Amino acid sequence: MRVSAKEFDMGLIRVEDLRKVYRVDQEKIVALSRINLTVASGEICCILGTSGSGKSTLLNIMAGLEKPSKGRVVIDGVEVTALSEKDLALFRQKNIGFVFQSYNLMPTLSAIENVAMPLMFRGISKDQRNREAVKMLHAVRLGNRLLHRPTQMSGGQQQRVGIARAFVAHPKIIFADEPTGNLDSKTTKEVMEIMVGMAREYQETLILVTHDQDIARYADRIVTIVDGNIQADHTNESAFPAQRQEKAQELTTVSGGKAE
Repeated sequence: MRVSAKEFDMGLIRVEDLRKVYRVDQEKIVALSRINLTVASGEICCILGTSGSGKSTLLNIMAGLEKPSKGRVVIDGVEVTALSEKDLALFRQKNIGFVFQSYNLMPTLSAIENVAMPLMFRGISKDQRNREAVKMLHAVRLGNRLLHRPTQMSGGQQQRVGIARAFVAHPKIIFADEPTGNLDSKTTKEVMEIMVGMAREYQETLILVTHDQDIARYADRIVTIVDGNIQADHTNESAFPAQRQEKAQELTTVSGGKAE
């Protein structure tokens, strides 16, 4: 279902009055109470919360992996919460990439084959798929692991394959659910720098879910979820000092003097 441009603003993702209730026997568990959220195109947005806060439920509904009890999600003018399962699958193939905590790579396939898989669903020829996969694997610093299978790689290398797979088709949005949950601190830093760097380079929207404050600092914006509600939503100024400096220089040039 496509909505009018007048009805929704310029946000790439719009979450409106979202509620999710699970029933366990006679008990009702409110995972999301009433969530309203807009994410701009090209924004790196972190959904931060402890275990059980509702952050992963929110991501799953935004990504069309789960249906809400009430409310709706609109992505690029399409109300994804109103789509049939078939149309939803097609929408995800064209618009969404995923980075998983547990990598979710096919164990019998090489790095190239794993990365090329999203392109296969788009009907792209094998030669072109492989060229794009190789290019993306070089971008995540795995040019020497092209033919390796997941069992021949470390956790950090497997996650970099997962990142390459998420970005290879250049989707509008990348959803990353605890992407460094299985990694040590050194590898976490490397993986986050690669993933955030690629999102900025390709100007793609990245929705990052984590419980870790250190991971949240990589985002442009941090939305904190507590007990199914948004407790805080603020811009993370420290995430893009270079852009602020660039903007200040532009203002100085335009005004012919010092930027205030």
